[in-house]
Amino acid sequence: MTAPAVSISGLDADALGGDDSILMRQRRDHARLDAMMNRYLSEDLPPGEPDAVWSDIVQLVFSHAFAEETVLWPLLRRIAPDGEELTRRVEEEHQAINELIARIEHSPGDPRRAEWIRQAFTLIRQDIRDEEDELLPRLRTAFGDRRLRRVGAAWEAVRATAPSRPHPGVPRRPPGNAVRGVPLSAFDRLRDLAPVGGPATRRAALTAAGALAAAGTVTLAVRAARRPG
Repeated sequence: MTAPAVSISGLDADALGGDDSILMRQRRDHARLDAMMNRYLSEDLPPGEPDAVWSDIVQLVFSHAFAEETVLWPLLRRIAPDGEELTRRVEEEHQAINELIARIEHSPGDPRRAEWIRQAFTLIRQDIRDEEDELLPRLRTAFGDRRLRRVGAAWEAVRATAPSRPHPGVPRRPPGNAVRGVPLSAFDRLRDLAPVGGPATRRAALTAAGALAAAGTVTLAVRAARRPG
C-alpha cells in the first residue's frame, strides 16, 4: 500500500488550497459534526433540543457522505494506486452508519436507542479520522489549489441537493447512487422543510420539481469535478 500523506487535520487553510478548497470544506463539516455530537451528549440541554440536534446531525451526515461518494471517491480511485481499497473501506463505514441510523429513526421508543446513537457517533468519528488521515491527503498530493477549489464547488453543489436521511438500499457508487438517491433527496428535503399536512398534490409537484433540479445539479457538478486542469 502507498504510504499515506500527512493528515489534513493539523494543516492551515493555505496548506489545504484555501478556504473554498474541498479539503477545507470537508474539515469544516467534520468539525460541525463533532461539535453537534458533543452537544447532543452534554447533560444540560433543554427539553426538546436533543431531538433538534439529532435531526441536524442526520441531515449533515447523509448529505455530506452522498457528495463524497458522488464527487470525491471516484476521483480518488482514478488518481491513487490504493484508491479502490481506501474508498471501499470508507463506503463500508458509510453503509454501517446508514443502517444503524435507519434503525434508530425507525425505532423511536426502543430502550436501546441511546446506545445505538452512541455507536453511530463512534462510527462517524472513525469515518472522519479515516478520511482526514488517509483519503483526503491524497487529493492534496494530486491536485493544485485551483483544482481543489473547483472540486470543492462541485462537492458543495451536490451536497446541497443530496439525500438528508438514511437510505440503506441506495448503492454507494455512481451511477447507481445518483439514479436512486436523487429522487429520494427531493423527498427527504420536502420532509425536512414542508408541512407534512399540506396538500398531497402540492407535495408531489414539489418532489418532482426537486428531483429534476437535483439531477441536473449532480450531473453538472460531477462533470466539473472531473474536468482536468
